[in-house]
Amino acid sequence: MKASTLNTSSPRKVDPNRLADFVMMTQRSCILNLSSELNRGNISFPQFFLLTYLSSEDYLTMSAIAKKMGHSTAAATGLVDRLEKLGFVERVHAAEDRRKIMVRITSCGSEIVSTMREHIASELANIMEDLDDVDASSVAAANQAIEGKNLES
Repeated sequence: MKASTLNTSSPRKVDPNRLADFVMMTQRSCILNLSSELNRGNISFPQFFLLTYLSSEDYLTMSAIAKKMGHSTAAATGLVDRLEKLGFVERVHAAEDRRKIMVRITSCGSEIVSTMREHIASELANIMEDLDDVDASSVAAANQAIEGKNLES
């Protein structure tokens, strides 16, 4: 990893430049591997990200999908259409209102997300093996801060 100056005045203080170096290095590595894996399944990054959202929920409405993806409802519908044709998601009607369409991931879609997660975790583990103690502490502290922010939202 590129040497950046670490602020040693406080062990809890993370140097954002070092962390940025780590993120860029891991992002490049993970995205290259993710890209080749997704190409095999003919899935785009936005489609994969939608699958990851769906894998952590029982279902999502089209408007919730659009909001999470930062797309219009029409664009979200296009993503869902393609994933449905590939067998990775399915549409179901809400029990309380049949006009409301719910989207849920299929077992095939869940399998792709699980496989990609395993590849990413393996790649990160390989990268993290080479970190020195200072960098490993910085990554751990940043992860805790991110998890804390996610719990707040």
